[in-house]
Amino acid sequence: MNVGTVAKPLNKIKKIRSLDEILTRGGQAISVYREQRRGGYAVPTDDEFTRLIDADQFGRTPIVAETLWQKFYKNADEKFFPAFRDPEESVAAFRSTFGKDTEAHFIAAAEAIVNGRIELLGLGSVYFGEEIDWHREPLSAKTSPLKHWKEFDELDSTETGNKKIIWELNRHQHFFTLGVAYWLTGDERYGKTFASHLESWMEQNPPGMGINWASSLEVSFRAMSWIWAFHFFRDSEHFTPSLFRDALKFLYHHARHIELYLSKYYSPNTHLTGEGLGLYYIGTQLPFFERSTYWRKLGEDILMAEISKQVLADGVYFEQSTWYQRYTADFYSHFVVLRALAGEPYYDEAAAKLEDRLERAFELLKNFTFPDGRTPIIGDDDGGRMLPLTDGASDDFRGSLAAGAVIFGRTSEKQIAGPASQELFWLMGPDGVRAYAALHASEPTETSARFEKGGYCVMRDGWSDTDNCLIVDCGEVGSLAGGHGHADALAIEVAMHGRTMLVDSGTYTYHESRELRDYFRSTTAHNTLTIDGLSSSDPGGIFNWNTRASAQCDAWIAEDRFDLFEGSHDGYQRLSDPAAHRRSILFVKGDYWIMRDMVEAAGEHEYALNFHFDHGIQTAIGGDGAWAGGEGHRLFAFGDNASWDQKESWISKDHGNRVNAPFLRFGSKGEGPQEFFTFMLPFTRGGQAPNVSEIPMASGRAFVIEYERYRDVFVFNDDTSNVIDNGIFASNFKYSWARLSEDALPDEFILVDGNCLEIDGREIFDTHELTYASIRRLGGELYTKTDLGRSIRSIS
Repeated sequence: MNVGTVAKPLNKIKKIRSLDEILTRGGQAISVYREQRRGGYAVPTDDEFTRLIDADQFGRTPIVAETLWQKFYKNADEKFFPAFRDPEESVAAFRSTFGKDTEAHFIAAAEAIVNGRIELLGLGSVYFGEEIDWHREPLSAKTSPLKHWKEFDELDSTETGNKKIIWELNRHQHFFTLGVAYWLTGDERYGKTFASHLESWMEQNPPGMGINWASSLEVSFRAMSWIWAFHFFRDSEHFTPSLFRDALKFLYHHARHIELYLSKYYSPNTHLTGEGLGLYYIGTQLPFFERSTYWRKLGEDILMAEISKQVLADGVYFEQSTWYQRYTADFYSHFVVLRALAGEPYYDEAAAKLEDRLERAFELLKNFTFPDGRTPIIGDDDGGRMLPLTDGASDDFRGSLAAGAVIFGRTSEKQIAGPASQELFWLMGPDGVRAYAALHASEPTETSARFEKGGYCVMRDGWSDTDNCLIVDCGEVGSLAGGHGHADALAIEVAMHGRTMLVDSGTYTYHESRELRDYFRSTTAHNTLTIDGLSSSDPGGIFNWNTRASAQCDAWIAEDRFDLFEGSHDGYQRLSDPAAHRRSILFVKGDYWIMRDMVEAAGEHEYALNFHFDHGIQTAIGGDGAWAGGEGHRLFAFGDNASWDQKESWISKDHGNRVNAPFLRFGSKGEGPQEFFTFMLPFTRGGQAPNVSEIPMASGRAFVIEYERYRDVFVFNDDTSNVIDNGIFASNFKYSWARLSEDALPDEFILVDGNCLEIDGREIFDTHELTYASIRRLGGELYTKTDLGRSIRSIS
């Protein structure tokens, strides 16, 4: 090594925010400097390794491979996940619970691994060969050099190819797949492949040297994978005590590396919590190391401290990513189960606070589950998973939710999660599956929800698999540098009649190309409005932004018959001619959504409302350009000199994989303030398609909606001092919606923000301001609910 290229430690300390940061960064820089000068650190000899062991735990018993083996499994029988306590019972329970298709999935995947093919991210089955080069990235055919880990540029792929692919392989989560197949079949080829991979990895990756030590989070994931694999291959003839001892030497260095290079000030997000969990795993599962108690305590302290920072008070993960939300829920599920098995105090204050935030995180996952069981991928998706691996779809988070249901005894989460999951089985064993079966399932009492701290509103009219749901994002781009957030201010995700319809375009890549990275996180790639083709937040580096929009919820009403959202953001204030975007959505539950987009601007701009449909949805422009839609859905949009345009674009449900999907835009060019109305109408497949038309008015905007067997009227009034008479009713409410009957009198009203309503010349309201009113007519009586209370009034 050219010593002249080794960074001086004090040169690394650039940004100082606190004494602790000075000490942390300074200590890490000095450790790196020492490692670089000596070329990493050596694997300990047997004698050196023995001195790392707590001899008091062995008494007079010699510290050799066999006794370490015995100590590990004796500890694990009580302190590792219960699925491994009785393999025969667990295999039988796995088969009976999950069936032949799941068994076949794992055996087929394991066969592919034996033959050199490993499933990674959204790339499918990637060929690495039977003799794996653990430094080679197969898509670019680049092999990373064996140099000190700190000498790699994490964001530059020129030398290494896509690091995400290399690191995903080197997490060794495919050991889990091999392990499940070995349990199900007893086929020693799976044990032989595991042992061969483990040995070759240790040969090719001396501690501290190479790309596979460059991320402490990846080191942590690998350590956890090895510990799981030790349990699967306990009885394999290929997993010998001597191989186990060699792996322990490397696990010691894994723990030391994580301990020394925590992401405390580098990536204090899931990087830090994942590292804390890895330390807790090693500290509790390898208790015979001298430093195990320290690692366990350090890991626990990190996880206890970070949850209140990373999970907001309403349960939203602070980087505005549903994928990382699930990561976080999974990390903490492992932690609370292992902590209980370790016999840690259950009712201490820190644990109570942790469990409160974790329960709230699961509450969000429940509310974000669409009727078809999928969860919208909002923000970044890095494609990775916490063990255990399953055969479920990548955007189906219900397996994690099922584990949460048992941890917290949540009957509503069981209702949404559905059947017992593989995640639940591996964390809690057959007893966990039985506990889940005994847990009563009950439908959540609330449908719609606002997550005030995280900035999400969920509009839902029920919890069945044929109901409607919309999520609108009015939160910040994300905490820290906004690295995993997208330019998705006021974007929506929509499911109609149970079917996911409008989707976030996803992430696709971090490193493949800067152009693709920026496209998938752009405003154009989301279901919101763009001005002049620009994003509401301007991307900077791969994981940061030059500018970040500030979005807010200005109004939220959730009632039995309707929801109303109003929000705004300042992302386009940076333009030379500043523009302000406001979006409002009225959800008539059981029916449809009415969305208004208003832009305040002085000059001329180009505008586009973007609608990204899910892969497999057949949609097109119809009615001579009046609407866009297909079977079971129709969108009508209104704006000055605006028209529909359709093209194919990409969406990505799995990191590394993109597919074509319909992309429709409703665009215009105009000067001064601009106003758009969009009606999003699901309808029964094969039934009569809906229609929407605008009625010319002297003031305000009025529309007639022919929907199913109904005829509805919607009036928007932006001047509530003015009463608008549409010939059916007169109102000064900002939002007025009515469902007409055959006798010309409305059967229903939804009214928001006003105080005057007249029907057929009769005054219904003329009082002080009402936030809302919901009215049903039964014969000659009006049953009214307002924010002030309930009443019944005769109009006979």
